[in-house]
Amino acid sequence: MSSSVAYSGGCQCGAVRFRASHLGRPSICHCRMCQKAFGNFFGPLVSADIAHLTWTRGKPKLFRSSAKILRGFCEHCGTPLTYQHPGGIELAIGAFDKPEHFEPQIQVNHEDRLPWIDRLFDKPARAQLVEGSDIVSFQHPDHDTEKWPPEDDTDAG
Repeated sequence: MSSSVAYSGGCQCGAVRFRASHLGRPSICHCRMCQKAFGNFFGPLVSADIAHLTWTRGKPKLFRSSAKILRGFCEHCGTPLTYQHPGGIELAIGAFDKPEHFEPQIQVNHEDRLPWIDRLFDKPARAQLVEGSDIVSFQHPDHDTEKWPPEDDTDAG
C-alpha cells in the first residue's frame, strides 16, 4: 500500500491528530493484548513509516503493554492510536478519518481469535440510526479542524 498519499486521523475527542503517508500492510491482530487495548474482538492496525508520520495536534500518551511494546492512546478520551514495537510503528485503522482505505490484508495471531469470530458476520444485521435521533455527538469530525473543541455558545451569558 506504500504511497506518498497522506491520510489524516485522530482520536475521538480531537485532542490528538496525525497525518501519515507511506503506509504499509493493514492487518487485524487477534492477540489478547490487542483485544484488551482496543476493548474489542481484535486490533485493526496498519504499519506506518515513522519518518512520514506527523502529530498535527497533541501526541499520544504511551502505555508499556509488554517488555517490547508501547501502545499510544489519547489521554483525554482513551482512543487507541498506536502500536509501537522494536521494528516500527502501526496506527489504529479506526482512528483514520477514512478507515475504508485500509482493508486488512492479513490476520495475525489467528490462533488466539475468539472461538466464534469466524461466524460473527453471519448474525442478523439491524440499522440503528444516529442521524435524526435525539443523540448529540461531541465526537471530533472526520477531517482536520483549525481549533477543537469549537467555541461553545451555551456558556456565554
